[in-house]
Amino acid sequence: MSRGFNGPRGGNNMNHMMKQMQKLQKQMTEAQEKIDQTEFEATSGGGMVKAVVNGKRELMSLEINPEVVDPEDVDMLTDLVLVAVNDALGKALEANESEMGRLTGGLNIPGL
Repeated sequence: MSRGFNGPRGGNNMNHMMKQMQKLQKQMTEAQEKIDQTEFEATSGGGMVKAVVNGKRELMSLEINPEVVDPEDVDMLTDLVLVAVNDALGKALEANESEMGRLTGGLNIPGL
């Protein structure tokens, strides 16, 4: 006679699974808060442009060495800024994906 999922042990398994999910959710929230507060830095042009973003992928600071500012070549400066900012944003995204992947053990959970 099969007792199914809700048999004598089924409830215990469900309680255990719910506790594990709550623990995972807490760990993920804590990890996300830590990542959100972490700053990620990237440079371009040999350090002439430096961008700093946080884990929320917000630009926190942008430093441009005056030596790279050439009114005759604004396109180059624009490219250097884009490279630095996009690289810093990529580092923040990579850190987030890595940490969440570590916590979920590679589970494909929508929204993570």
